[in-house]
Amino acid sequence: MKARYGARCAGSFQPLAFGTPLQIDSVTVTLFPAGHILGSAQVCLDYNGQRAVVTGDYKTHADSTAQAFELVPCDLFVTEATFGLPVFQHPDPHSEMVRLLASIAAQPDRCHVIGAYALGKAQRVIKLLREAGHDAPVYLHGAQEKLCAYYQAQGIDLGDLRKALDRDKDSFRGHVVVAPPSALRDRWSRRLPDPVVCQASGWMTIKQRAKQSGVELPLVISDHADWNELTDTITATGADTIWVTHGREDALVHWCRSRGLKAEPLYMQGREEDAGE
Repeated sequence: MKARYGARCAGSFQPLAFGTPLQIDSVTVTLFPAGHILGSAQVCLDYNGQRAVVTGDYKTHADSTAQAFELVPCDLFVTEATFGLPVFQHPDPHSEMVRLLASIAAQPDRCHVIGAYALGKAQRVIKLLREAGHDAPVYLHGAQEKLCAYYQAQGIDLGDLRKALDRDKDSFRGHVVVAPPSALRDRWSRRLPDPVVCQASGWMTIKQRAKQSGVELPLVISDHADWNELTDTITATGADTIWVTHGREDALVHWCRSRGLKAEPLYMQGREEDAGE
């Protein structure tokens, strides 16, 4: 798998494989897996004996739909902080699938519709369902179809996927439908029989947030590092300078400084709090 980045060469962009160094003037650029979604990359910059690593979005927990996060020792570590508060300690996602399957078994006359972002989250939820032993068809909102097809083309087996379009309402009973979170609150969801509204997100840790969103079965499944992953990764890199961005910068900066690290918030404009969470 090539990273979702490229290097300009002879007037065109060429894919740059993970672990392959690219020389740009005096800087060596190398991409390493970030573990966030399929193809996501950390950017490593080596210059004059110093190394900086920019993670982008990342997670270190196992995920069979993405390349595993690779720890890169460095001097400067630029980390995201989407879930940069101690309250965010995500459970094992397989335990969330146990809860989902128990709900399906207990309510066979209802449909379970799971709100999940089309890129990365939908595919991970479906794969977790398969790994938990759920081999029934999974129905997809139209917005999910192309990306699920792409993942399958890349060798990620998502099982029997079918379109949730122009079907008899009762045919969804006892089944799982995966749709964008926005579809849970629009006319599209009215085609489903008494749906159990679920949402797969790290933000489902906050029960009030789930309640306000009308989520009956919150599934705490995140594609971002939680508090323990963030602090463990910072320590493991050996970096003495930490820049924190995209999320709860202040808490993580304080944690770093309390351990003698040089840490600063790196504020970036235009980042959505919930994007790809």
